[in-house]
Amino acid sequence: MYKRIVSAALVFGAAALAPPHASAQTQAFCLDRDQMVAQLQLRFGETLHGGGLQGPSRLLELWASKETGSFTLLGTRPDGISCVLATGTDWHSALPVTTTGEDS
Repeated sequence: MYKRIVSAALVFGAAALAPPHASAQTQAFCLDRDQMVAQLQLRFGETLHGGGLQGPSRLLELWASKETGSFTLLGTRPDGISCVLATGTDWHSALPVTTTGEDS
């Protein structure tokens, strides 16, 4: 019994640490960006909160809803296909950090 528990823990632990593309069971949800944005807006009430480039080949965007607290991290490729990289709940916006210049 103990061997089975340890073996199962090792298998599931290794699977959890594997990069997403290493698992055949991992399926990203991808759509044309316009379709993806429409889904985020209509189904989840999310709006664009920010984004930036991840190298020359991917645009990252954070979509979130202040009302429901849901959020989605999108990655968009140069061909216009967007894939959901992460989703979650209990989104909150942080206050911007400002410097006073006293340490300069």
